[in-house]
Amino acid sequence: MIKPDAVEAGHIGAILEKINASGFKIVAMKLTQLSQRDAETFYAVHKERPFFGELVEFMTRGPIVAAVLEKENAVEDFRTLIGATNPADAAEGTIRKMYAKSVGENAVHGSDSDENAEIESNFHFAGREQF
Repeated sequence: MIKPDAVEAGHIGAILEKINASGFKIVAMKLTQLSQRDAETFYAVHKERPFFGELVEFMTRGPIVAAVLEKENAVEDFRTLIGATNPADAAEGTIRKMYAKSVGENAVHGSDSDENAEIESNFHFAGREQF
C-alpha cells in the first residue's frame, strides 16, 4: 500500500517504478480512500497502542494506492525493498529511505507474512469477511 503521505507528495509513479524494477508483478491495484472504519479494521492489531488514533487519522486523510504484488519470496523481498519503519534507519535505496517523512508517515505498508498478505489483499480486493 502506498500511504497518504507518499500519494500527497506525488511519489506514486516513482514508487511503482521501483517495485517493477525489483521484479514484482502488479496483479491488482487501485487508488482509494480508507474510511475511518476501514482504517480501524485494517490496523486493529494496533488498537491498544498509544499511536492508534493518530494512525487511523493519518491513513484516512487522503487517498492510498492498494496493490497486490507477485514474485517468488514476495513478502520478504518487499520488506527488504521498503526498508525499516523509521526512514532514518532504512538502508540506502529503499522506498522508505527515499520517500518517507518519519516513523508515522513512512510512505508504504508491506505485509509481514504470507498469511497477512492474503488477508490484506482480500481486505482491499475481495471483501472484508476475514477481518
